[in-house]
Amino acid sequence: MVSRLLRNREAFQATLDQQNHRLVMPNEAEWGKLQRLEVLLEPCRYLIELLGGEAYVSCSVVLPAFRHLDRVMDITDDDPAYVVKFKNVFQRDLAARRDDANETWFTLATALDPRFKDLKCLPREKREQVWTSLENMLQAAEPRREATLQLSTEYDEPAQKKRRSVLLLGSDSDSEEDGMMSGELQRYRGEPSISIDDCPLQWWYAHSGAYEKLSALAHKYLASPATSIPCKRLFSLAGHIVQKKRAALLRENVTKLVCLSDWLKKKK
Repeated sequence: MVSRLLRNREAFQATLDQQNHRLVMPNEAEWGKLQRLEVLLEPCRYLIELLGGEAYVSCSVVLPAFRHLDRVMDITDDDPAYVVKFKNVFQRDLAARRDDANETWFTLATALDPRFKDLKCLPREKREQVWTSLENMLQAAEPRREATLQLSTEYDEPAQKKRRSVLLLGSDSDSEEDGMMSGELQRYRGEPSISIDDCPLQWWYAHSGAYEKLSALAHKYLASPATSIPCKRLFSLAGHIVQKKRAALLRENVTKLVCLSDWLKKKK
């Protein structure tokens, strides 16, 4: 809105000069404030569009976006009083929204994204806690996998092979498996970060053989969208299709029309 007003400033003024009105246009000082405000709000506009997308991974971008806004809104000595006031209000509002967010989920998603796994968006003292949480999740998932394997052997293996498998359950192989899990996480941490333009889901698909357990966690956390904007966009699209003159559409036909509209848009 501010950008459009600044871009059409002369047209607004010329149009209003030809009419009788009581509107008060901004003075030169206020126009200057609007220009400064446009510069401050530009990163917000970009990040809103980025987090509201649906054709790429967005959940892992939330914390880097917060960190970027914190840098943009840092108060400097050159800021005039109105900019300092604006930044203070913005920072308080951003902190309140961050407290309401599921930061644990966003933190794990960021660590599992090969683009941001260095966790530079977090304080140094919190980075190791994230990797410890991931290690605990991998270890917690291993007993469930062993229980599944044991259940399958009870039905599939012969009696003699089953007795051998029972003996193996009491051995020290569990500690070796734990070392393998720790090694899997350490190898992932040692991987070079990928480009910001690369898709993390494609990276995990290509490396799923080397990181079997970790890739399952990555698909779980990276698949969720950062915001509800894609869902709301879908409801808006359905509202344009189901109108008063088309209220008798069957549910199956509405679903087909929504899918076709989305597919044709992506094809263009």
